[in-house]
Amino acid sequence: MATTKITPSESAEKQATPPAPTSPGKKTPSKKKQLKGKHPRLHSLDAYRGLIMISLAFGGFGLYGTAKNHLVENPDSNLWQSILHNFHHVEWTGFGYWDLIQPSFMFMVGVSMAYSYTKRASMGHSWFRMFGHALWRSLVLILLGVLLSSNGKDHTNWWFMNVLSQIGLGYSFLFIFWGFPWKAQALGVILILVGTWAFYSYEPNTGLDIEKGAPEVGVSAEWSQKNLKDIAPAWHKNANVGHHIDLYLINQFPRNEPFTFSAGGYQTLNFIPSLATMIFGLMCGELLRSKHSHKRKFFTLVLGGIIGLIVGHYLHLSGFIPMVKRIWTPSWVLFSTGWCCLILATLYGIIDVLKWRWGAFPLIIVGMNSLLMYFMAMLMVPWTTALLKKHLDPEIFNALGEMNAPFIQASAVGLFFWLICWYLYKQKIFVRI
Repeated sequence: MATTKITPSESAEKQATPPAPTSPGKKTPSKKKQLKGKHPRLHSLDAYRGLIMISLAFGGFGLYGTAKNHLVENPDSNLWQSILHNFHHVEWTGFGYWDLIQPSFMFMVGVSMAYSYTKRASMGHSWFRMFGHALWRSLVLILLGVLLSSNGKDHTNWWFMNVLSQIGLGYSFLFIFWGFPWKAQALGVILILVGTWAFYSYEPNTGLDIEKGAPEVGVSAEWSQKNLKDIAPAWHKNANVGHHIDLYLINQFPRNEPFTFSAGGYQTLNFIPSLATMIFGLMCGELLRSKHSHKRKFFTLVLGGIIGLIVGHYLHLSGFIPMVKRIWTPSWVLFSTGWCCLILATLYGIIDVLKWRWGAFPLIIVGMNSLLMYFMAMLMVPWTTALLKKHLDPEIFNALGEMNAPFIQASAVGLFFWLICWYLYKQKIFVRI
């Protein structure tokens, strides 16, 4: 991980568009020739990163906790029930806004790759040199994920469900798809999704007794009856092939006690179907980097998003493949990618086509330092909260009453992080791997 100070001219060249990549081992023509035709920076991607990172760093603006407080007095409020649902992960099937955070991360990694490695190729880097860089980035991301998973523990927690570790596990494979025609990339997605379905569906000894649950793996009878009704055994929480693999894999690493289950039902194997999400992002990045008109790019993204929503939701409603974000089912890949395409299309149309960037500025400066913002959100919230109470007022978060304290606290902490990103943006300092 490096801290880089970038000049304005360098920043503008970040996403230049060179010719198609060369075959492995060969170098592209000189940098001078390659940088003649440039694309402007894809500000909509920065804004998308910023939107997701602000959602995360601001703790969803404390809306989940605020909604819980208000529902105590108004349990039938549709507004607060909707807010509660959308700012917390669903228990198993379905989705809310908060469930789109991680798919957006994965999707944006793919979009970014369409620009970053094409830029490296324009600088004369060989395919093998770039592949080596992808391997290094994979390793760093995996270890950073382990670092965050170990935070607050007295030992290294070799756990690979963190979003950074999941991206790292798939990143080098994603690079292999870089430079291939979109039809080959689409074929790769199909093989991944069909293979994932078959791997789960034909693995024996899956599923649990819905009436009794499985308390030994963190699934109570009440939870099972509420969330697993009409769900095929292959997709049951902590009773599927991904769970079985983790029982073996994670226990190969040093641990204070044996790994028995993931409380949330997450699993290492998720990186394989989530690779499909990243490939979809790569395809969208190549589309935006192409010479097609803004109109065609915009409507292609919209059409792709609608198709993803329809197909993913159909697979879920038909009962064929339930939509479960926690184990990244194929239907979830398609459905969540549909939303990612529509979000990117909206931001692209507003920011890069209509050039309405003034309103996106708060998002863009965070998007350009997204890794730093992520680490602050993961590691600095308790410290920042205590700091604000100490130097401002111990009761500062109760300014709008105790019921709204989660909103004030999350917003104040998030604003503190945002100001750090703003200062670094003004200094043109960006943290990246």
